[in-house]
Amino acid sequence: MQAEELLEIVEKVVDDRKGMHIKVLDVKEKTTITDYMVIVTGTSDRHAMSLCQYVAEKMKELGISHPGFEGQKGSDWVLLDLGDVILHVMTAQAREFYQLEKLWSVDAGKEAVSK
Repeated sequence: MQAEELLEIVEKVVDDRKGMHIKVLDVKEKTTITDYMVIVTGTSDRHAMSLCQYVAEKMKELGISHPGFEGQKGSDWVLLDLGDVILHVMTAQAREFYQLEKLWSVDAGKEAVSK
């Protein structure tokens, strides 16, 4: 399955399951670990876990086995590694604290300068 097809499926599942503020980051030019990162806000830690579980179930239905799953019950950040797509589902507080969009917005080849 192509990365773009996988991305569409992930986006649809989290949208259908009421994931909020879905943001897709194209990181192909910034890292070799994945092509896309999908960042989603869950309404609670339980919702965050459920969103990842729904995506994992959909992958199993499609024959994509053994997704990497990180996060436990009660976690405010749950990660599902699907290879070409990594799904980050966070509570609003965790998303604001970690600011992954900002972290990955640094242009490749440019050094971050701290002041």
